[in-house]
Amino acid sequence: MSETTIINSKDILHQIKLSFKITEIIEEILCRQVIESAAASAGIETETEELQQAADQFRLINRLENANETLAWLEKKGLSVDDFEELVYNTVISGKLAAHLFQDKVEPYFFENYFDYMCVAIYELIIDDKDLAIELFYMIQQDEMSFSDVAHKYIQDTELRRKGGYRGILTRNDLKPEISAAVFAVKPPHLLKPIVTSLGVHLILVEEIIRPQLDQKLSSKILSDLFHTWLKQQTERLEVIHEFESQIEEI
Repeated sequence: MSETTIINSKDILHQIKLSFKITEIIEEILCRQVIESAAASAGIETETEELQQAADQFRLINRLENANETLAWLEKKGLSVDDFEELVYNTVISGKLAAHLFQDKVEPYFFENYFDYMCVAIYELIIDDKDLAIELFYMIQQDEMSFSDVAHKYIQDTELRRKGGYRGILTRNDLKPEISAAVFAVKPPHLLKPIVTSLGVHLILVEEIIRPQLDQKLSSKILSDLFHTWLKQQTERLEVIHEFESQIEEI
């Protein structure tokens, strides 16, 4: 015979506190309140078709193919149908508010920050010996060894070695400032002279510099970034967090 136990709201709230998630959850509550208030002030409303599309997208993402699977999933998550409808509503309202506030600011922001969205494809290896790095640099330049040969010989990480040191498509923010400045200043393909950082001595082959295009994916990212920056600013103005935390202390 299985044993039973009772978990109440106090238990849940206390566990949230012990899990160090109080601040995170408070911020989520504040974000929802800010969005609801701003959407109401802007007169933003939802259409039945929009809610249905969002619900369908939610089910698709969570691989819920029919109503029974959706109900079972909700029960497992401790959610009701009303909770599901609220989730969908919040998603739609959030998206419409973001578009209302920042849709016309996406293109200007893109051009103002054009260089920040540039990407680069590089191959890289890091070694500890500067003299060796310089020697390898000249060997590659003089075609005595290929970058791939050097990478396979000196890279310790198995997966990176298998890829010949290929780091993938990176943005400026993915690179250390001193490396970023050098990488984006050359015309590919180009082997950079060894660069010393706190990680070691970098040998970098710049394969391609990718200039950004304001496509749907990037537009959505910029819109989302602008919206979340604004949302963070709005919530930081509120002082509810401290009052709420003081109430939690009583539990």
